[in-house]
Amino acid sequence: MKRTVTSHLDLGLSAPARLVFAVAAAQGSPFESQSLSITVDGHDVMPRELVDITGNRMHVLDAQGGQVVMDYAAAVVGEAAPPPVDDFDLITYLRPSRYCESDSLAPTAAAQFGGLQGAELLDAVSSWVSDILTYVPGSSLPTDGAVRTFLGRQGVCRDYAHLCIALLRGLNVPARLAAVFAPGLSPMEYHAVCEAYLDQTPDGGPGGWYVVDATRLAPRQSLLRVATGRDAADTAFLTNYGGNVSLDGLEVTAVVDDFDTDDGSQLVQLR
Repeated sequence: MKRTVTSHLDLGLSAPARLVFAVAAAQGSPFESQSLSITVDGHDVMPRELVDITGNRMHVLDAQGGQVVMDYAAAVVGEAAPPPVDDFDLITYLRPSRYCESDSLAPTAAAQFGGLQGAELLDAVSSWVSDILTYVPGSSLPTDGAVRTFLGRQGVCRDYAHLCIALLRGLNVPARLAAVFAPGLSPMEYHAVCEAYLDQTPDGGPGGWYVVDATRLAPRQSLLRVATGRDAADTAFLTNYGGNVSLDGLEVTAVVDDFDTDDGSQLVQLR
């Protein structure tokens, strides 16, 4: 399997700002090729790359203002190793977080999914969230969390992921958000999915992190990891500190040479 991805951002800065981009495929991806370029008012600049323990790659740029253009491209051949399992993560991703209020939604989770475990629970949560929510672009605010999504019954991919995460954490299942490139997504954009931890697979296989995507907008087998965190606060494709930033242009592409179908019946890992 070969996945080819690109992202392009046009930004306008009103004043000096520190920009943090999280647009590159995660460290550990089997790259065939990769490039990142940033210009400020037409001049090439070199950002600093920071990599955390999960493989998240942040590119940091201090710009004095003007027009910033970022272009990223990568070709990834084959699959990465399965996501590592860390005892610290298994605690971190059980806690309530900014956009995933699992403490508030725990009674709902227990009432709806009590008695379910393992792969059966992941499938039930994914199906239920898919059924109760309507995908409506532009329907949610950047400040909306899982509770507001549950009450409003609509949202976009990050809202679907946040609700799945909150419900699973409310049932003591570690769950987290992954930002991904998603071949097959239409319209094409950055995408967000839930990852949940299972102690073991139904056939007795080893535990690991498995994708839960209640939007069902793209085959999970072809997803390519960009960033991983507690929720969207940890995985935003752009963060700015300082002057105001206008998003004047955004384009994302993601294609795969061997397109999979996904009927939702399989356990799938981000690879």
